[in-house]
Amino acid sequence: MRLAAFRLATEPDGVRRVGLVVGEGPDWWLHPFADGTDLVELLAADRADREAAADAAARGDGLRPAQVRLLPPVYPVAMRDFLTFEQHVAGVGKGMQGHEFVPDEWYAAPSFLFMAPHAVTGGYDDVAIAPDTERFDYELELAAVICHDVRNVSPEQARRAIGGYCVMNDWSARDVQGREMKLGLGPSKGKDFATTIGPWVVTADELDDFRDADGFLDLQMTVKVNGTVTGSDRSGHMGWSFEQMVSYASRASWVKKGEVLASGTCGSGALAEGWGRTGELTPPPLRVGDVVEMTIERLGTIRNRIVAGTETVPPIVPARRRVREEV
Repeated sequence: MRLAAFRLATEPDGVRRVGLVVGEGPDWWLHPFADGTDLVELLAADRADREAAADAAARGDGLRPAQVRLLPPVYPVAMRDFLTFEQHVAGVGKGMQGHEFVPDEWYAAPSFLFMAPHAVTGGYDDVAIAPDTERFDYELELAAVICHDVRNVSPEQARRAIGGYCVMNDWSARDVQGREMKLGLGPSKGKDFATTIGPWVVTADELDDFRDADGFLDLQMTVKVNGTVTGSDRSGHMGWSFEQMVSYASRASWVKKGEVLASGTCGSGALAEGWGRTGELTPPPLRVGDVVEMTIERLGTIRNRIVAGTETVPPIVPARRRVREEV
C-alpha cells in the first residue's frame, strides 16, 4: 500500500490531506482518505483496519497528479541518518586518507547522526541551493518511518515499529560540512537546509517479498542528474538491517512514533564518493538548474530541481581571538 500526504493544487499552504496511491509510473491516481486522517496513525493501525480504510478511499473519486501538490509524507518528530554502506565509507575515506579506508569503528555498531526534521521537502519540490557552498551534492538513501514508540527492543521486536519506507535525498554542502567535521562536530550547517523524502510511503508489509536470505531489504537504487545515471546500488548491500538500526538506536533511549531513520548514502550514491576516489570534482558539483532524480525499486521516484536561494542570510561572524597569557 502506498500512502501520500498532499494538498490540492488550488489549496493554500498549511492544508494537509492523506491519500491512497493507485497505479504505476506517471499515471497514478490519488484517492483521499477521510478528512483528519493521519498518515503515521494509518501505518500504526492493524493491517485489516488499514486495508478497510484504503478500500473505502479507493471507492471515492481519484485525483490526477496535476491536481495535487505532494507534501513530505511525514513531518518527522526526529530524524536519524545512519552510515550503513561500506562502499560509500571506503570511497569518502579515500579522499581523506589517500586510499580506500573503512575504520574499524565502523564495523562495531551502526553509528548515526541526528538531522534537522524541520528541513524536509516534498518529493517533487524545488530545492534552493545552500548558502556558502561551491560543492553542492546529493545523497541517495532509503528511509523508514517509525509508527510505534520503542525502547530497548531487539531487532525482532523492532520490526513492528517500522511502518513503511520511502526515498530520501540528504542534500549536502560538502565544503561547509568539511570545515565543520575538522572540529569533530557536525555536519550541521552543511546539511540542515533541505532533506527530501517521498514521494510517498510504501507500507512495510508490501516489501516482504524483497528480503534476502539475511532478512535485509534488497531493492535497486538509482540516481540521475539531468537524465544521466550517476550512481546505483542495492539496499541489500547495507551492513545492518533497519531492524538492527532501530534496535541500536533504542538502547537506553526512545525511538518515537513519527521518527524517520535513514540508511545513509548507498554506494556511488553521492558525488563526493567519486571525488574521493579520483581526487577530481568529476562529475561536477550541482548547480542551479540541475534536476536530481532518485528511484528505489517499489518505492517510487523523487525529482527535484535546484533553484537559486532567495533568502537574505546574515554574515558569518568569526571567533574573537584572545591573547593567551603566559603562565
